[in-house]
Amino acid sequence: MIISKTPLRCSFFGGGTDFHGYYENSRFGYGSTISTALKMYVYITVNENFNHQIRLCYSGNELVNHVDEVKHNIIREALKLVGIESGIEIFYSADIPLSGAGIGLASSSALAVGVLNALHAYKGEFVGPEQLAREACHIEIDCLGQQIGVQDQYAVAYGGFKRYRFNQDGSVTVMPVICGRPCRETLEENMMLFFTGLTRDSRKILSEQTQTIAEKMRMLDGLTETVDRMYQCLFAGELDQWGVELDRSWQVKKQFAGGVSNPMIDGMYTIARQAGALGGKILGAGGGGFLLLYTPKERQEAVRKALSEYREVPFHFEPQGSHIIFSD
Repeated sequence: MIISKTPLRCSFFGGGTDFHGYYENSRFGYGSTISTALKMYVYITVNENFNHQIRLCYSGNELVNHVDEVKHNIIREALKLVGIESGIEIFYSADIPLSGAGIGLASSSALAVGVLNALHAYKGEFVGPEQLAREACHIEIDCLGQQIGVQDQYAVAYGGFKRYRFNQDGSVTVMPVICGRPCRETLEENMMLFFTGLTRDSRKILSEQTQTIAEKMRMLDGLTETVDRMYQCLFAGELDQWGVELDRSWQVKKQFAGGVSNPMIDGMYTIARQAGALGGKILGAGGGGFLLLYTPKERQEAVRKALSEYREVPFHFEPQGSHIIFSD
C-alpha cells in the first residue's frame, strides 16, 4: 500500500503569465508567479487489487477490467502514463469536498500530481517534483486539452513559499521567497481566507482568457513586473504593500475574461475593504471559490464581523510539496 499527500496552493501574484501563449512571447523572456502551498491536502491511496481489476473510490465509484474503461479522466491518463493497465485500487480523499473542483485551490492539479506520485512509488520508482509537475502538465494540458497554465502543478509538486519563472524555452525556474521567519509569519497572520459559497466551471473563463492573451500582453507584462516587485518588497519587509498590490492586480484580473467576478463577489470584496482589508483577490480563475484578503491583524475582527455570513477558513503555509507518507 502507498499513500501520497499533496498540498493545495494559494497564488498571490502573476496568475495568467503561466500560460504558454504568454511566456513564450513575453518581452521579459518569461512569465512569473509567487505562490505558497497550503496545509490543506489531497490524499491518494494505492493498493493491489486481488481480482486484477481497477477499482476507484472518490466522489463516485468505479470497478472496471482495463484502464481504457476508467471514466475519471485524470486518473485514467495517470495510469496510462506510468504503464498500469489493471490490478490496482485507488482511493482519493481530500480536506475539501471532492466535488469542490473550481474553487481556486488547484485541487485538480493536486490530484494529478498526487496520483502520479503514488503510482510511481507503487512501481518502485522515485520521481522528484520537476518530473511530477511536468507529467501533471502533460496530462491536464496535452492529454485532456485543458486550457490552463502550469503554475498549479509546480506549486503543489514543490510546495513551500516560492517564486516561479516560466521560461520561453519551456523550462521552469523555482526560487524560494527569501525573507526572515518573522516577516513570513507576519504575512501569514495578515492573510484571511473566506469561502464565497460559489463553485464554478472555470473552463469558460480560462478559454476566453487563453484566446485573448495576444490582446492583453501589456497587462500580463505588468503582472510579471508585479511579481518581481513584490519579491523585493517582502525581502525589504514592506508587508502592507502586498495588500495594495493584491488590490491592483485584482482590478487587472477582472479585465481578463467575463465571469472572473460578479455582483456578489464585488459586494463581498467592497465590504471587506470598507472594514479594513487593504486588498485581496479571488483565487484561481475567478467566478467563485475562495476570497483571499490581506488585512492587518488589528483590523481583522472588523473584517470577520463584516463577512460573518461567509465561512472563514484557517490559512497556513505548507513547506512541503507532494510526498509519500506511507509505503508498505
